[in-house]
Amino acid sequence: MAQWCQLKLLESKYQEQVHQLYDDSFPMDIRQYLSKWIESIDWDNVAVDESLATVRFHDLLAHLDDQHSRFALENNFLLQHNIRKIKRNLQDCFQEDPVHLAMIISRNLKEERRILAAAKSIETDRENTQTSMVLEKQKLDNKVKDMKNKVQEADQNIKSLEYLQDEHDFKKKTLKNREHEMNGLTPKQLEHEKLQIVEMCFKLKFKRVEVVGQLAEVLNVAEEVQSDLISEELPEWKKRQQRSCIGRPPNACLDQLQNWFTAVAESLQQVRQQLKELQELEQKYTYDNDPIKQQKGFLEGRALALFRNLLEHSLVVERQPCMPTYPQRPLVLQTKMLFTVKLRFLVKLPEFNYQLKVKALFDKDVTEKKGFRKFNILGTNTKVMNMEESNGSLAAEFRSLRLQEQRVTGRGKKEGPLIVTEELHCICFESELRQSGLEIKLETISLPIVVISNCNQLPSGWASILWYNMLTSEPQDLEFFLNPPAVSWGQLSEVLSWQFSSVTKRGLNDEQLGMLADKLLGQKAQRNPEGLISWTMFGASLSEKRFPFCLWIEDILDLIKRHLLSLWNDGCILGFVSKERAKAMLTGKCPGTFLLRFSESSRDGAITFTWVEHDLYDKPVFHAVEPYTKKKLSVISLPEIIRNYKVMAAGNIPENPLCFLYPDIPKVKAFGKFYTRASEASEPMDVESPTKTGYMKKYFISVSEVHPSRLQDKMMLMSREVFEELKRLLVLHYWRRSPKNIDTAVVSAISSLALYCDIQHYYVKGNIHS
Repeated sequence: MAQWCQLKLLESKYQEQVHQLYDDSFPMDIRQYLSKWIESIDWDNVAVDESLATVRFHDLLAHLDDQHSRFALENNFLLQHNIRKIKRNLQDCFQEDPVHLAMIISRNLKEERRILAAAKSIETDRENTQTSMVLEKQKLDNKVKDMKNKVQEADQNIKSLEYLQDEHDFKKKTLKNREHEMNGLTPKQLEHEKLQIVEMCFKLKFKRVEVVGQLAEVLNVAEEVQSDLISEELPEWKKRQQRSCIGRPPNACLDQLQNWFTAVAESLQQVRQQLKELQELEQKYTYDNDPIKQQKGFLEGRALALFRNLLEHSLVVERQPCMPTYPQRPLVLQTKMLFTVKLRFLVKLPEFNYQLKVKALFDKDVTEKKGFRKFNILGTNTKVMNMEESNGSLAAEFRSLRLQEQRVTGRGKKEGPLIVTEELHCICFESELRQSGLEIKLETISLPIVVISNCNQLPSGWASILWYNMLTSEPQDLEFFLNPPAVSWGQLSEVLSWQFSSVTKRGLNDEQLGMLADKLLGQKAQRNPEGLISWTMFGASLSEKRFPFCLWIEDILDLIKRHLLSLWNDGCILGFVSKERAKAMLTGKCPGTFLLRFSESSRDGAITFTWVEHDLYDKPVFHAVEPYTKKKLSVISLPEIIRNYKVMAAGNIPENPLCFLYPDIPKVKAFGKFYTRASEASEPMDVESPTKTGYMKKYFISVSEVHPSRLQDKMMLMSREVFEELKRLLVLHYWRRSPKNIDTAVVSAISSLALYCDIQHYYVKGNIHS
């Protein structure tokens, strides 16, 4: 496959790296249109041979002419224009220095190969990991299959032993009766019969030894499988569940683990039943050094111990505590608010149905911590586990639990060592199994939870859950935040990306994560990519900002979910781009090119756009709009704002400066499918004037009459009479200041009225030329 075709199949984070290779000096359009020809040339040699570079430069221009002709046949006026412009730029830049162009192309091709190699390496590692997991699963499957086969073989041998022993008993009794008959067997026949019985007796002994050995082997295999399940597979599942709780793509299915646990339990139950059958055979026929008599007690004790150990580890929290109102924020519970939690028993045996009664307890066996809050669980805190109809698993789901804080007696409330959102608690679940003389206490525990008293504490509580589950899997480390460890940027960046991919279709690419690294680490991010980040840096206020980093991220996520989800999923929003980086990216772009980025100064989450224009000397001039908050976006959508956005300086007719979404996507192509109305004249627009903050200040003005419900709260309607009177007063004011420039005064008056009064633009438009 051609190199360019492979690049187009890469993930977005690698494609973004490709985008950074191309600018106006050698635009990506050329790479796209002439990819086959470009890849057929050895540009390394061209870059060191001036005459050859000149030839290739003119070949390139000729190929551009051919491409222009194709667009002309298609009547594609815009692309014809772009090709002509690209050709002129190439001639201006490289006509006198074609070697420089060859060097650029050579460098870009090498960088593309490096990006491809990096992407393939990651993909290979991923495939190897998946292959390793599949092989481990197959290995365990084979062990389970081998265990089941051995159980069946032992069962057949026990039946064979039973048949052989019945035959031996029958012949022995028959021979004894025939010895007393008058016309019985001859001495020779009698001796022959006795020899047969002795031979059968040896076979019985050998068969008993064989069966006992088989049962011991079954228990060996069962113990090996059980050890793998309890020490490796179950902790690995819990770790995957823990990661999925903080946003990692879910991979915590319990069905396979349940199948393995159930298979081991069934095999152990069969072995226990087979040992009972052997006991009956032993009572029918005994002899010295009987292997059944010698080994039966040991085998029974071993089978029971394995079965008990398996059951003790079979109760798990299938779905961690979570409020239904915040399904993507598990482990953060609000007092007096309902939460749910689900348990599963991994040993799915019919005889356990309705036999397990589970009780939920809060902070059970947790030593009293001074200053930590205490809570009671309200609601139905006991459930009976039963087989679910959907998948047949043995489960119990608590759906209506609530927490209530225990009031502290005395004066005031105790001061604890941690703030509310750093206190960790846990919910314990216990049960007891009694069946056939078997009594087993079962217990499991939830991951640590944070208990909040109002929804405003949810983001901070979620930050604590993220930090804990990134760094430890110890469920009882409830004093974790007394001395929270630092985390590497590599760990944190992955979790930050999960926060976006778990609620949208896009995670964060390397460029976006790089900006966040700079925000947290500053210059350290460049010197030390794995720089450690403390809990204070993540969860407490930043030095240059007055709000925590984690809350800023959370509010941006909320902004995306509420107002920008489609735009984010579609890749229209670069998002995490600093002001300096935005200017660098827009430098060299066509006037009217703009990008969308999140505000770094807004605590509640806001989005702004920055665009580039050129001054009289063709130097880039950058503008940024005052950020749009959730409140503003609830009135009018961002696509409509971009569609009808206007900038108006004094004396000028409003114009929309936004033409191309970065890097060069026409605005209509990028946002057209998100427009809500066909007519641009029927939507609100922004009329802007510069402010001291460097932003363009917004005044929402509608192009035509808009229903009051569509307007912001602070907007007011103005009658024609009031408008005319204000206009007269303003014109009079400007005329007194400058009587010789009355025309300019009229325009300035109308502009001032539009800028400083929230009115209906219908009246402005109807009078601006009067």
